[in-house]
Amino acid sequence: MWAALRLALRPCARASPAGLRAYHGDSVASLGTQPDLGSALYQENYKQMKALVNQLHERVEHIKLGGGEKARALHISRGKLLPRERIDNLIDPGSPFLELSQFAGYQLYDNEEVPGGGIITGIGRVSGVECMIIANDATVKGGAYYPVTVKKQLRAQEIAMQNRLPCIYLVDSGGAYLPRQADVFPDRDHFGRTFYNQAIMSSKNIAQVKAATGEEVSAEDLGGADLHCRKSGVSDHCALDDHHALHLTRKVVRNLNYQKKLDVTIEPSEEPLFPADELYGIVGANLKRSFDVREVIARIVDGSRFTEFKAFYGDTLVTGFARIFGYPVGIVGNNGVLFSESAKKGTHFVQLCCQRNIPLLFLQNITGFMVGREYEAEGIAKDGAKMVAAVACAQVPKITLIIGSSYGAGNYGMCGRAYSPRFLYIWPNARISVMGGEQAANVLATIAKDQRAREGKQFSSADEAALKEPIIKKFEEEGNPYYSSARDVFSPCCPGWLQTPGLK
Repeated sequence: MWAALRLALRPCARASPAGLRAYHGDSVASLGTQPDLGSALYQENYKQMKALVNQLHERVEHIKLGGGEKARALHISRGKLLPRERIDNLIDPGSPFLELSQFAGYQLYDNEEVPGGGIITGIGRVSGVECMIIANDATVKGGAYYPVTVKKQLRAQEIAMQNRLPCIYLVDSGGAYLPRQADVFPDRDHFGRTFYNQAIMSSKNIAQVKAATGEEVSAEDLGGADLHCRKSGVSDHCALDDHHALHLTRKVVRNLNYQKKLDVTIEPSEEPLFPADELYGIVGANLKRSFDVREVIARIVDGSRFTEFKAFYGDTLVTGFARIFGYPVGIVGNNGVLFSESAKKGTHFVQLCCQRNIPLLFLQNITGFMVGREYEAEGIAKDGAKMVAAVACAQVPKITLIIGSSYGAGNYGMCGRAYSPRFLYIWPNARISVMGGEQAANVLATIAKDQRAREGKQFSSADEAALKEPIIKKFEEEGNPYYSSARDVFSPCCPGWLQTPGLK
């Protein structure tokens, strides 16, 4: 059946100077071309992107240190495992840990460093079961909750609910960070919401597991392990130390009788035909330089095989089917601004994936929908709204990867944060804002120039430059991926992340 379906659905190969690509038997044509590795453009792109990736890795390593050497030494002196050691001892040996929202809180609070928001969240395999792990980092302000800590924990719970992942909480916390309690408690995103989420997940048979690690209580009658295990019955198990607590947690997960249910077909995984690091030279750090998103797709999908949908129509949007680690995905990638044809094509493809229950992967590099009298007359507002509605209503899993620009309504049509992607990743070269800095500066300069003209005043080129400079600087700072990740708990990643062996 599937072979017949592939034959029925596979489109014509994309046109090239040499003509149409050929198909052989039931195979799907591979995608991608070999770049000129020695060209000046490739080398410049590679160097710039590599520098951004190295900077990302350096910052991640700093965040992993938590509250610093002094706090780590004090934690260890109390006989406690460091939070990342707890996670390493909890998950199955040799299995991966997909950490999320590492840059939460990054340079967010003046004069206060809160690495990782003071909490570690991510997906790991425990006794063969994929679980959401939420671990307090007591080396960061005693594990106290800042506003961004709560936001990061709520985001982890949201991911767990969407993906039906049992939650494991490694609790070692000092409670709310009192100097900022006004920003933690009254808001909807306060402690109470985390307990609300726990109750909701439990009602949906999504297990919640807590391990109070490294707890020190001076008086048993005030809430010690012996009291809660022997008298109150609050605790189910009594752990002697961190290692014992994590061992018990693994046993609890093993007894969940939890089996992952898949609604998609799975095929053997294959490596792409092209190395991931070529993306450095293809994409680069200069967002003004265009590149073919098909070259990105060729370096992240199995066997670099891609069945393109409507290849000759609405060509500023690339849509098609592929597999990643053997799992089917429908890919929507930008190759320029979205016209009416592109929006209609995107709407059709998203709806098609929903009908077939195929997860969607959005590769964002978008400045927005095309505007202007001609395009408005052709119905760009209507067609764009249809695409946005299709993305909003899509009930299949959605993953968004921002690989370049993410501006304005284009962010909406390509499944930005407001459209509830299950995961959202951003490359270190990318930018996200209402519009680009130069575009915003030009808009505001035009407004200022018109206002001066109405007042009968001059607006010199020097005045224009003085107005534009701080605007461009502000947009560059606030559109930076680290700025967004610190506040909106995105997950920065380096090009080629989808090729990294990990959770499936």
